[in-house]
Amino acid sequence: MRTLFIDCGISGIAGDMTLAAFTEIGADLSVISDKLHSVVNEDFSLSVEKVVKKGLSSSHLIIDTEEEKHSHRHYTDIKQAIEQSDLEEEEKLTALSMFETIAIAEAKIHNSTLEKVHFHEVGGVDSMIDIIGAAIAYHQLDIDKVVSTPVAAGNGYIHMAHGLYPVPAPATLEILKDIPLHHTEVQGELTTPTGAAIIRTLTTEYGTIPGMKVNKIGYGAGTKDFENHPNVVRFVLGES
Repeated sequence: MRTLFIDCGISGIAGDMTLAAFTEIGADLSVISDKLHSVVNEDFSLSVEKVVKKGLSSSHLIIDTEEEKHSHRHYTDIKQAIEQSDLEEEEKLTALSMFETIAIAEAKIHNSTLEKVHFHEVGGVDSMIDIIGAAIAYHQLDIDKVVSTPVAAGNGYIHMAHGLYPVPAPATLEILKDIPLHHTEVQGELTTPTGAAIIRTLTTEYGTIPGMKVNKIGYGAGTKDFENHPNVVRFVLGES
């Protein structure tokens, strides 16, 4: 069984970290980019650069777009764009599941409905690329099973579209319900709503690394730097 182990117990997980880690274990970013252009109706380019986080070589995803940061889109618009795209059916279903997970959480928090809910932090081109790109990469690598560590979510407070909020952000915590969390003293957001939705959609079980023959190891870097640990998510691909 082709198994992916996601190690997000130290620095959490975000969409850009996920896609970057996928490229390190064999996902083809050029193919992913071509497919994304059939969904995202904005000019953009994708690349990864090698960075070193606390002595650990990793990949950082770079999205070049002219769209204004934190653009808003309604869930129904993103859903329609995915459904009408050139993605394979299984890629569509996985991407739709991730966005629906976020939409359900947002609708509950704001006392809204799926038809009316609109995304703030996850409504821009960058978040669409992270989520849909992760769905494409997952299927590209023919993964059968995903095991994840308990999730490090973070602590403290963060400025969001509606003001100052506690970490984990309300949508993130809603998505992570029933998922084991890992205690950390780190002040700041470690797991984002996109990262939480990816974990909830893809993960089969939670725990330590499973019995497996390791084939590839990848590290996806976040933008922040922490004093005592590398800000990366680790992907381990193998056969169990």
